[in-house]
Amino acid sequence: MTPAKAMLLAAGRGERLRPITDTVPKPLVDVAGKPLIVYHLEALAAAGIHEVIVNLSWLGGQIRSALGSGARYGVRITYSDEGPEPLETGGGIYRALPALGPDPFLVINADIWLDMDLRGCAPLAGDADARIVLTANPEHHPHGDFGLEEGRVVERASNRLTYAGVGLYRPEFFAGCRPGRFPLLPLLKRAIAAGRLQGERFDGPWFDAGSPERLGRLEAWLHARGGRD
Repeated sequence: MTPAKAMLLAAGRGERLRPITDTVPKPLVDVAGKPLIVYHLEALAAAGIHEVIVNLSWLGGQIRSALGSGARYGVRITYSDEGPEPLETGGGIYRALPALGPDPFLVINADIWLDMDLRGCAPLAGDADARIVLTANPEHHPHGDFGLEEGRVVERASNRLTYAGVGLYRPEFFAGCRPGRFPLLPLLKRAIAAGRLQGERFDGPWFDAGSPERLGRLEAWLHARGGRD
């Protein structure tokens, strides 16, 4: 079942991409002739997900001006403006919950790129509050984040995978949170401890475009394959 709504995390400062991000917000950085965030908008529209929430902070006005209503990409964008200081991943999603609604919703980091079919997401198990996508560890993150056992995310010291920046969340995942700035990781760990975090492995093309070097590798890869429609 494809979720009805998705959130693109676009509020970060992009410190590792400076000086590019001193004047251009990271989601609008051009990659093979297209702003990075536009790849996500087009993928969501192709999957039948037309309601998109985009959070804003650093140079957020540029993102709003560039994307507008989202109609040209086949989506309807609602903006969640966090002000001059981003609320981190957890706080940003929590602030947007009223717009995301009562059903499970997709969350994607705007600074990653992956060639993943977002259609027909498997429904969450009844006892799960979220499901995250894990991928093979890239060179810049060799030790990974979490283990995966029989479709559940686990904590362990070895044989770990990297969180790919894509997840499906119930609003209940954020139970007990309060408005403000806070990271997502403690909530993931809470769900793991309770056995309520599903996981799936993705072995297709995936890039973290969070540094000039990695951005360059993504651009070269896209040019080599002739871009992405």
